[in-house]
Amino acid sequence: MSIRNLDSMFDPSSVAVIGASHRPGRTGTVVWQNLLGGGYRGRILAVNPKYDVLDGHPVVARVDQLPEVPDLALICTPARTVPDLVARLGARGTRAAVVLTPCLDAAVTQAALDAARPSLLRLLGPDSIGLLAPHRGLNAGAAHVPATPGALAFVSQSAGLVTAVLDWAQGRHLGFSHVVSLGQRADVDFGDLLDYLASDPHTRAILLYMEAMEAPRKFMSAARAAARNKPVIVVKAGRTEAGQRAAESHTRALAGSDLVFEAAISRAGMLRVDTLQDLFMAAETLARFRGNTGERLAVLTNGGGAGVMAADAAAAAGLVLAALDPGTQAKLDGLMRRGAIGHPVDLGGDAPATLYAEALQVLADDPGVGATLVIHAPSAMVPSLDIAEALLPMAQRTPPRVLSCWLGDGAVAAARQRFRAAGIPSYFTPEEAVRAFAMGVRYRANQEQLMEAPPAATAGDRADLAAARALCQAALAEGRQVLTEPEAKAVLSAYGIPVVPTRRVRADPSAAVEAAAGVGYPVVLKVLSADIAHKSDVGGVVLNLPDAAAVHRAAVVMLARVAAERPAARIDGFTVQAMVRRAHTQELIVGCSIDATFGPVVLFGAGGTAVELVGDRAVGLPPLNEPLARALIGRTRVARLLKGWRDTPAADEAAVCRSLVAVSRLLADLPELAELDINPLIVNHEGVLALDARIRLDPDGGGGQHRFAIRPYPADLVEHVTWRSRAVTLRPVRPEDEAQHRAFLRRLDPEDIRMRVFYSRRSIERSELARLTQIDYAREMAFLAVAPGPGGEETLGVVRAVTDPDNDSAEFAIVVRSDLKSGGLGRLLMSKLIAYLRAQGTARVVGSVLTDNRTMRQFLRSLGFAEAPTAWGNDTVDVTLTL
Repeated sequence: MSIRNLDSMFDPSSVAVIGASHRPGRTGTVVWQNLLGGGYRGRILAVNPKYDVLDGHPVVARVDQLPEVPDLALICTPARTVPDLVARLGARGTRAAVVLTPCLDAAVTQAALDAARPSLLRLLGPDSIGLLAPHRGLNAGAAHVPATPGALAFVSQSAGLVTAVLDWAQGRHLGFSHVVSLGQRADVDFGDLLDYLASDPHTRAILLYMEAMEAPRKFMSAARAAARNKPVIVVKAGRTEAGQRAAESHTRALAGSDLVFEAAISRAGMLRVDTLQDLFMAAETLARFRGNTGERLAVLTNGGGAGVMAADAAAAAGLVLAALDPGTQAKLDGLMRRGAIGHPVDLGGDAPATLYAEALQVLADDPGVGATLVIHAPSAMVPSLDIAEALLPMAQRTPPRVLSCWLGDGAVAAARQRFRAAGIPSYFTPEEAVRAFAMGVRYRANQEQLMEAPPAATAGDRADLAAARALCQAALAEGRQVLTEPEAKAVLSAYGIPVVPTRRVRADPSAAVEAAAGVGYPVVLKVLSADIAHKSDVGGVVLNLPDAAAVHRAAVVMLARVAAERPAARIDGFTVQAMVRRAHTQELIVGCSIDATFGPVVLFGAGGTAVELVGDRAVGLPPLNEPLARALIGRTRVARLLKGWRDTPAADEAAVCRSLVAVSRLLADLPELAELDINPLIVNHEGVLALDARIRLDPDGGGGQHRFAIRPYPADLVEHVTWRSRAVTLRPVRPEDEAQHRAFLRRLDPEDIRMRVFYSRRSIERSELARLTQIDYAREMAFLAVAPGPGGEETLGVVRAVTDPDNDSAEFAIVVRSDLKSGGLGRLLMSKLIAYLRAQGTARVVGSVLTDNRTMRQFLRSLGFAEAPTAWGNDTVDVTLTL
């Protein structure tokens, strides 16, 4: 990942158009005119051997003849010329180029990349239509529509969609901070732009249109970092896949690429929407309504029909309207004085402004109401603007709790504009407003997932890795890639997933009868064959066999039917297991597979023989912990059945979560694990039990935690040391350290805080504290020194480093508790951090120290840091350690 030289691309001091032209229909003509007409104030240069002057600007024949080195080059020349131009521009010192030339083949594209590499010149494209940075007046592309300055960044893989969105936005007066056409993404890709835009001060929200994605760990790391700072909203083409590939396992068939992408978006704290209209609606809603945390919506309207439309939309979106408190209901009834008021709250078509305001206040006082949607249809009795003015004092409160829908056009235009000017979300229809609220609920759920950072193995995990690995290696040694059912169940048992005991016998009805007698009737008989993935499809499963005669008869029929259905299949024998009879059970499927893009994934859903037909499933990215497992379960319809209904008690959802976490651990521990099906995994109030299991192995080991799209909590970096005769643990920070970290900061002297953090306050905002403890270990590391204390574990010191996306330098900070200074704890922490960064290949450790902090400066010099004057002034010095 890299944002290196992207400043030259988006904020250049000079731009050269290579292939600038006046000829109609040429890309160079459109690009040249756009650059001239965009209001760009930097130096504009032109290269074309056929001209001497273009629009009063001198033109040179070759890049070598440019009077100065351009920061940014826009290449509009034939494909064969691109690599040489890139090489010449890089040699002169240009640091960024947009390749607008279409249809470069793979060889030419690679040649251009090779030419750019020595000078670190960044390439956007090829096949891009360019970029726009309206705040700089920069229109560096071939789009026929300009953009006005705004706070939204739009990054698109589709060039055609860029022009369509620009045209669409112009008619709706939407502005942009950046608009970027990625083209073929040979160099600059989604991850790079997420990194760049995450810290861009002009950008309030980042909007992405994606068709495909490479480098998943890079993308996920950048996305998770960006989503901590501002909303990131995604439209991705290809939700459905016509003719989904055939698969050996249910999991592989169900975990289609789009379902996995959905899981990745959720885990990264982003929001996925279906349409371009939703893309911009979500951006506005999240920007204006981001502080709201409610999940229950109340509806206040002056028309019963509009209220019903809102209720229907809520049901379709999976929202539950707020159940009004009896006290709230009584107050509303008193306001109306015309009988009981239901929900949605219908005030009547002639409701005055004061009644609207009083009713809104009553709803706002109800603790079960997270937000209120105010719907108003124009009335001859009361001007809409009067309603808006009466509601504004409450609607503008913080955190925001009011959305509005002004039904109509001209009669409500002033009211709608008044609300929008005040920063209150306003929509044209009840369905649109409810959908926007639902987006906010889903976004906050995704943000909660973003904050989870589980390890590959959970605390207290007693998985028998050696036993599981031995079973897998033995099968591979025999040339088998599919474990037998008993072997697969043994692997699950090694990881703590309860299984029904299963006996394996030869393919002989008499042997099946003998095994059944040992198990105890009734029994289940299954065919055992590595060539048959789904046994029930060929009559290979018979349930509830009550006696020996039934077992014998079922075995004979099963062998005959399997021979007829799959004559080429090798029959390895039968399995016999007890018929499990538990009350109130649900059949689930739990599994895992390796996605081509995101690597290992975990699947959960409704199980049974009709699993594909029912299609109730969700996918999650490992590593999982209990909160992430619950979120995965919650994305399915079967989750509602697990809560219990009527005389059916709630299922043991915690046991299901433990099974999902165990599968996540299997994926981390066994790189050879390619596919796993547990179908069905039955669950009731007593727990879970795996009735059937299937495992396929990959001898090349394509899985393992190194393939996880999200880096697990680095438990391998935990270290136990003795300091001052005290047992101290040095470990990476965890999200759950937030309260402990707050307590640590409170024990620091104000002077120590000033020296280390350059401010004097002991208090710290919750969002800032969360940012310190909820980190992405792929690009940031914080080591704590912790030890047992009077009230539990306490933090003694912390050292932190944030690495730039190029892994060129890492900026560090260190704080040791004020009463523990000068005892060597700081040296322990810094030594651990330096060793970690060196192992990661980081080139330099850098930081800034207050000039009067002589103790720290001496300490850093003893570690090998060099000092240099800082550009900030005389108050600080820069320190650098080359690794």
